[in-house]
Amino acid sequence: MRVVIVGATGNAGTALLRRLNAEPDVSVVGVARRLPSRTGAYAKATWHSVDIGVTGAEDQLAEVFAGADAVVHLAWQIQPNHDQRVLYRTNVLGSRSVAKAVLRAGVPALVFASSVGAYSPGPKDAYVRESWPRAGVLQSSYSRHKALVEWMLDQIEADHPQLRVVRLRPGLIFQRAVGTEISRYFAGPLLPAWLLRPQWLPVVPSHPGLRMQAVHADDVADAYARAIMSDAHGAFNIAAGPVLDPRVAARTFHGVQVPVPGLVLKAAAAASWWLRLQPIDQGWVELGLKAPLMSCDRAATELGWHPRHDAVSALKELIAGMADRAHDDGGPPLSGDPALPGRLGGLLKGRLPGTGNPY
Repeated sequence: MRVVIVGATGNAGTALLRRLNAEPDVSVVGVARRLPSRTGAYAKATWHSVDIGVTGAEDQLAEVFAGADAVVHLAWQIQPNHDQRVLYRTNVLGSRSVAKAVLRAGVPALVFASSVGAYSPGPKDAYVRESWPRAGVLQSSYSRHKALVEWMLDQIEADHPQLRVVRLRPGLIFQRAVGTEISRYFAGPLLPAWLLRPQWLPVVPSHPGLRMQAVHADDVADAYARAIMSDAHGAFNIAAGPVLDPRVAARTFHGVQVPVPGLVLKAAAAASWWLRLQPIDQGWVELGLKAPLMSCDRAATELGWHPRHDAVSALKELIAGMADRAHDDGGPPLSGDPALPGRLGGLLKGRLPGTGNPY
């Protein structure tokens, strides 16, 4: 079986490489804008360099996809958050190029990395199924882009019923090796990461809407592998328990909950983003407050998927990785290069948080 992974050097992509490397009858082709070293999880794959957002990407991708049994589309940009044109180019237009190349090459299956962010605002005290509306959280560009790509896939499915389309909608994806990447994309260079080393957070902001789901990257990779090597189609929610909320965080990291109004959380994010003190805008807070909780019953029933890691252990692994500046220099997105945007070395070179392309 020949599987092409677009965006194979990122968080989920690296985990999926590890998972598929254990399959003796699967050959993997990796696609990334910047090629990784041929070490570790990246050693067995055949690699092609393609920037999916540029003119002509569809032609390049169609050549790479020829003869594939499945294409897994994981490529997605989180930063630079201050340049929405770049994000739209890669996330929406790039996804369109991937889908069109899949059709041109006659690939029978497309597996897309969607997200809980594709869903419209929903409950925090109940679990929604895959049929929940998918209009996104409008204040979040990440959410809008995920919803747009899902809408595009709806049209492709209607026009090309022979194509098997699978959409995985995971919660937050954690693993130790992305500690530096997550710090770079979501916290910025001003976070004193060493303060996280004792795994003690003295103050935990508390709000009823701050209830989110997470999953370990290896468990997400297992869900992707099951989707690839089956005849499954449609959408699958992917998350582990328990739900991460201020109460769980305070207990896990020995902190004290401090109630904070939603307006204060959003205003703090907006002000610090505009001042270039940290790299994420108010939309990420809106998404965290409004994204629904997901039922994963369909993944368990139809894919036979069950997470091996609980959400708390995955979160603790991530925090430890952030404290230790864990990284994987084999793949550029997970690089520990201190000069990249979002790191102190980048800041000293004038690369302010939320600007510059860290990919």
